[in-house]
Amino acid sequence: MEQTLLKLSIMLVPGLLAVVLHEVAHGWTADRFGDPTARLLGRLTLNPLKHIDPIGLLMLLLVGFGWARPVPVSVGNLRHPRRDMAWVAFSGPATNLLLAVLAAGLLRGLGLWAVALPAGGLLAPVLEPLTLMVAFALYINLILALVNLLPLPPLDGGRVLAGLLPERAAALLARVEPFGFMLVILVLFFTPIWRQVLLPVAGMLTAWLAGPQWPVVERTFSLLLRP
Repeated sequence: MEQTLLKLSIMLVPGLLAVVLHEVAHGWTADRFGDPTARLLGRLTLNPLKHIDPIGLLMLLLVGFGWARPVPVSVGNLRHPRRDMAWVAFSGPATNLLLAVLAAGLLRGLGLWAVALPAGGLLAPVLEPLTLMVAFALYINLILALVNLLPLPPLDGGRVLAGLLPERAAALLARVEPFGFMLVILVLFFTPIWRQVLLPVAGMLTAWLAGPQWPVVERTFSLLLRP
């Protein structure tokens, strides 16, 4: 029980921030391009209660990947629907990439702070859990960005691809969207893409961004994966 609570305390805040800011980015970008739907529905907020999807949150805590309730976008309100929708879609994973870079910088800063602090100082008990949370934030934001950039509707990558393709090809891609969720589940859990592509790429990028703090990330993985 204690181990479970420790895992939750590390994963919950950075995980929620990752999925909530992803959705807020969609809504904010849509608002900038002429669609106020998300703003009028009160979805441009960091309040997680406005965004939480129970299954997505459970998946986040169990397998390290999850989602929030999608922010509604009325494509017809956008000034240039196909082009603007591609930017709206891209803003979500782009936000996660930015958060990953910020987490990497903070992780390195915490590493320098740990060296400067006197051993057994008053701040030492705070530094350890904070460092683990930031290490998880780096990883989860990279995973969310990579998964969402897969060119499959209804993922963001599929909508970006639809905005780049000629109209006829985009219309064919749109026909896949009603079956998109099942297709995403199939690709992620029943093909080698998750274990042999996404996880190794996420690990490589995490190691590169973490730099000298990579051992901290490895320790975080070990803690979270420990039964």
